[in-house]
Amino acid sequence: MSLTIGIPAKDQTAGSELASSAPAFELKAAGFTLPVIRLLRLDMDAVEAQLMPKVQQAPGFFQHTPVVIELNALPSEDEEVGFPQLVGLLRGLGMIPVGVRGGGAAQHEAAKAMELAILSDAAKPNAKPEVVDDLALELPVTGQSAKPQIGVETGSHLVDRPVRSGQRVYAAGGDLTVLAAVNSGAELMADGNIHVYAPMRGRAIAGLHGDRKARIFCSDLQAELVSVAGHYRVSDSIPAKLKGCQTQVFLDHDVLRIEPL
Repeated sequence: MSLTIGIPAKDQTAGSELASSAPAFELKAAGFTLPVIRLLRLDMDAVEAQLMPKVQQAPGFFQHTPVVIELNALPSEDEEVGFPQLVGLLRGLGMIPVGVRGGGAAQHEAAKAMELAILSDAAKPNAKPEVVDDLALELPVTGQSAKPQIGVETGSHLVDRPVRSGQRVYAAGGDLTVLAAVNSGAELMADGNIHVYAPMRGRAIAGLHGDRKARIFCSDLQAELVSVAGHYRVSDSIPAKLKGCQTQVFLDHDVLRIEPL
């Protein structure tokens, strides 16, 4: 004879109702900073020729990076963008196109066919974008948010709270100082120097617009990537003896050096 012990049917129903009523997720408005590729004309060969050198300068920055395609600068809202070619180009360079900003109704329908989100126009920051002939690449642009979070700041900027994975902080035209931990997947960018007085586990990009005298100073270097004026090293190429130490990163005759402080 076998004996089976189970939960009474009534109790099972109660448990099921309790499980289904318990919150499974939260829906929040959050702020993110995303690179924006602002098209000036629809010449995909020119876009590829001008974008590829930027990616080669700092491939770690662009790899698996979500980007927004902006159409506001195109001469006409009726022009066919050629999203299949453009999306394929961006993905081939390691980026993940996630949405479109600006443009006309027909362009939006074509974007939707490529499963791109249609984003509302957001106010642009005071930082002047870097314009290269037929392609303007803005790094980064703050997305709309119900609650402002860390994003683009003009001039030198101080951050006194942790920078979480997925967040980007850009000090346009100045230095960036961070007093709290920078988590893996977070990115610090500055046109000048970067100072981190806590564990630095994300990416640090100093001299974003070519300042070869810029430096990165870390009290605890554990970075995924460090870069100065387009010269970079990823974690695997940072000497093990320097990880977790007080270090500085700088350019010396086109060679990116990492030395203890």
